[in-house]
Amino acid sequence: MARLLLATVAATVLLLAAGATAQQQGCENATFPAGRSFARCNTLPVLDASLHWTYHAANGTAELAFRARSSATGWVAWGINPGGAGMAGSNVFLASQGGGGGAAVSVLTTVLRSTAPALDNTTLQFGVPVPPTAEYAAGAYTIYVTVALPGNSTQQNTVWQAGPVSGGAIMPHPVSGPNLQSVKRQDFLSG
Repeated sequence: MARLLLATVAATVLLLAAGATAQQQGCENATFPAGRSFARCNTLPVLDASLHWTYHAANGTAELAFRARSSATGWVAWGINPGGAGMAGSNVFLASQGGGGGAAVSVLTTVLRSTAPALDNTTLQFGVPVPPTAEYAAGAYTIYVTVALPGNSTQQNTVWQAGPVSGGAIMPHPVSGPNLQSVKRQDFLSG
């Protein structure tokens, strides 16, 4: 019995290690079109997402790509909350294909003033030197953007989400499980 338990524990540890390695390799081995590349990446802990970036200390900006799996009839979002942690107060970039699969991908920028926000296209509370773009390929959205890090700080509270689109309208994301865990204090200097 002890031998079986030990073998089960060893197998579980090996599977977890292999899964963590595969997840890290996925982030590290991501490819981007048009010769885009990034110095660092993190596989985010929930919603099958990753963040790739290059920090430019000379001007306090981060050039980044946020990638998350989604159906073509869904949406994904990534943002920074310059005033605290969590969704309310976050400045986000939301990508979707308004008409569903095959339609052009658009990016909405908005400030989430509450946990039940109006998704209006708004100027963010930090600089965005180049307009954001996005694409949908291989079952994932990728948002490309360069941001002036608020307060010129490399430590930022970040959020990300994914949800459905219905009839061309962005619908609320689920309010349980991974969707409530999609927050992270991101270090753009060291990762």
